[in-house]
Amino acid sequence: MIARLAALLGIALVALGAGGGRIDVAAHRGGALLWPENSLLAFRGALGLGADWLELDVHATADGEAVVIHDATLDRTTTGQGFVASTPLADLGRLRLRARDGTPTGEPVPALDQVLELAAGGRAGLLLEIKLAADRARYPGLEDRVLALLRARSLLARTLVMSFDAETLRRVRDLEPAARTVLLVGRGVAGRAGPDALVRAVRDAGAGHLGIDHRALDAAVLKAARAAGLGVAAWTVNEEPAARAVIDLGVDIVISDRPDLVLGLLGRAATRP
Repeated sequence: MIARLAALLGIALVALGAGGGRIDVAAHRGGALLWPENSLLAFRGALGLGADWLELDVHATADGEAVVIHDATLDRTTTGQGFVASTPLADLGRLRLRARDGTPTGEPVPALDQVLELAAGGRAGLLLEIKLAADRARYPGLEDRVLALLRARSLLARTLVMSFDAETLRRVRDLEPAARTVLLVGRGVAGRAGPDALVRAVRDAGAGHLGIDHRALDAAVLKAARAAGLGVAAWTVNEEPAARAVIDLGVDIVISDRPDLVLGLLGRAATRP
C-alpha cells in the first residue's frame, strides 16, 4: 500500500540499511560497464546518474605522482606497456585509455588531482583505494601525496580511503587521524576468517568500515559488523539478483560497475547512458 501510494504521488521510496541510514550507490571505477574504467568520462557520467560515491584506484608514477588506474601495469587499460611505477607522469600523458573492447579513447590516464577537481564541483563522496605496486609493496609516500591532494581540494571529509593492505590504512590514520578508512576483504579471506575474525581485522587496521566481496557477505557477517559499529560496503555488485540480495541485507554502500541498475532498484531515477 505504501509503495503504491508513493508511486501514485511520484515519490521514490528510499531503501534503508540495517544501520538505519540510506543505502548509497558507488560507481565502481566510475561505472566500468558503462564507460572506460577510471576515466574522466566515467566519473562525469556517474555524477550525472546521481551516484552517491565515485570509486577509484590510485597508483604512483615513477616521479611520485598519484594517478587513477586500477592495474599496476599499463597493458590492459591503456595504449602503453609496462609498470605504472616505472613511467613518469609526462609519459602517461601521451598514452590513451582503452574502452572495454580494446579501442583507444581520446583520454589519457587521469592524474588524481584531475578527478578530485571534478569531484569537488559535485556532491558525491569518494571511495579512494590506495593500491600496492606489482610486487605487493607499498608505494613510498603515496599515502602522504593522496592526503595532501584531498586536503588541497577540501575533500578529506567526503572521502573513504580504502585498501586491502592494513598497513596502508594504519599509515593513513597516522598521517591524518581524521581520515575515514575501509578495509577491503576478498571472498577467500572472508570465507576462511569468519564474521568475528573479520571484525577484529577491521578494528586492528583502525578502519571504521568493512568493504567485502558481495559473494562472502551474509546476515552473520552483517550482524557482527553492526555489533561492532562498522559500516559495510559490498563489492562488486553487477547483476540484479545480487544487487537485490545486498539491498535486502541492508548494507550501507553498494559498489557496482552498473550504478544505473542499482539506483533503479532503489527507486532512484537513473537513466542508462
